[in-house]
Amino acid sequence: MYDPRMPRTLVFTLATVVLFSSSLVGIPRADPVMDSEPTFRPVTNVKQTMEWILDPAVDVIWDSAGFIITAEGERDLSPTTDERWSEVRNSAATVAEAGNLLMMPGRAAGPDWIAYARALVTAGETAITAAQAQDADALFDAGGEVYIACRSCHEQFLIPIEEARNAK
Repeated sequence: MYDPRMPRTLVFTLATVVLFSSSLVGIPRADPVMDSEPTFRPVTNVKQTMEWILDPAVDVIWDSAGFIITAEGERDLSPTTDERWSEVRNSAATVAEAGNLLMMPGRAAGPDWIAYARALVTAGETAITAAQAQDADALFDAGGEVYIACRSCHEQFLIPIEEARNAK
């Protein structure tokens, strides 16, 4: 016997099954590990982070910007190949991310420290943009921003530590 409500009921039932099953397949579910605050486990201390991660990356930027003038003449340090510009970009990304590493819990030493680390992130981003554009002048300027961020932080945090060591 034909029931005129049957097609409507069948469509509703099928729609419910499809919606329910799509919630189980292909749609990310809550992950208790990902829903909690991330647990950071620093591998390097601040000094090692500076020496092993930040300094080598900064050196790539500084060694790729500006000119060297000697008795033999002037030498442009700007990258001349796509590969070298990529190396500079990668180092600039490392500089920016190192700024984030310096803001991690257990490393950050207060609001001034955070401000210097953020300046480092911004300078790294500027250097990334310069490298992607293969803009030697912008890279030189970005290197200056990196220098200012580093030097400002060192004047406040590194020099007092060294003075305390020398006073012993």
